[in-house]
Amino acid sequence: MQIAFYAPLKSPNSEIPSGDRKIARAFIRAIELKKHKVSIVSEFQSRVPFGDSQTQKIFKQKGEEIAGSLIKSYNKAEEFERPKLWFTYHLYYKAVDWIGPIVSRELNIPYVAAEVSHAPKRAKGNWSASHLEVAKIIKDANIIFSVNSTDIKCVRPLLSDSQKHILLRPFMDVPPSVLSKQISRRELIKKYQLDNSKCILVTVAMMRNDVKLKSYELLGQSLKKCNHNNWQLLVIGDGPARDKVAEYLDQENIFFLGQSNEKDIYTTLSGSDLFVWPAVNEAYGMAMLEAQMFGLPVISGRSGGVSDIVRHDKTGLLCDVGDVKQFSGAIDLLISNEGLRRVMSKEALRIARDEHSIERAADIIDNAIGNVVQ
Repeated sequence: MQIAFYAPLKSPNSEIPSGDRKIARAFIRAIELKKHKVSIVSEFQSRVPFGDSQTQKIFKQKGEEIAGSLIKSYNKAEEFERPKLWFTYHLYYKAVDWIGPIVSRELNIPYVAAEVSHAPKRAKGNWSASHLEVAKIIKDANIIFSVNSTDIKCVRPLLSDSQKHILLRPFMDVPPSVLSKQISRRELIKKYQLDNSKCILVTVAMMRNDVKLKSYELLGQSLKKCNHNNWQLLVIGDGPARDKVAEYLDQENIFFLGQSNEKDIYTTLSGSDLFVWPAVNEAYGMAMLEAQMFGLPVISGRSGGVSDIVRHDKTGLLCDVGDVKQFSGAIDLLISNEGLRRVMSKEALRIARDEHSIERAADIIDNAIGNVVQ
């Protein structure tokens, strides 16, 4: 089946790595696993960062122009080239899909959206136009896939009985087991001159001047309050806030690896002992799921849908967001208790691969869209 795919916040083709890009690509991969053909139909980014009503109007007009162009193109195309379903990934009041609803109505095809959030508090004020459009899209959609369980509360009341609303756990490809943990660890120790007797902590995050920076600040504060000093931290990531991050993480046993390719990330995760990230205002954190795919226990903040990935006391520890004392205490506990880390590691590996695999997601998505396509 031919499927039109669009991500209004960030194109899957973006050169800038992020969790959003990773998830969009995972959705495409999951759909293609079931032999469907996916076409990314637009690179248009509709995100309005500051609630400017004029910009929202301009983006709406731009979306209508793109929709009109796509409709003309599809009307001229052979039947097998026309999409049988429209799929939009990540839709909320700051990044509205101004294209898909128009095209799907004109072509009389189902409209499906994944990771959709609805914020009733935006009904008045600068975001009101975008808010109303998102609400309309939700009400008209054939299927809504919620990837973050915290979105359900506000989305579900807008849906009718005839619409499908499916909770889909965050998912990804199971990484290949290229190297054993022992080999990866030896490689890390040699490359970065690490101390083999100390616990290897790791974090993976872009260095941006937003909530990511706040998480880095809290991580630095927490590490300084740790009672145990038998740790070393590997930091994977880069970005415009790198100097500020380096200021927050200014201890001798912290190593900055920069932006790494997939193979190097896998090696680092495979050879490490514990993933740490405060997760300030995090949606759910794909880097934490990736870490658990390698059997790493995770210490994180209890933010957004993080608990959809990290099972407290099973695959890691969740702390109150912003609680430095609690976070440092969790680090101390898992650094000093290798047996507990080992138990959590096995559970993290099992749950991540059993419940968050792309194959499982592909089955759920395929069954759902198969029921709405005529």
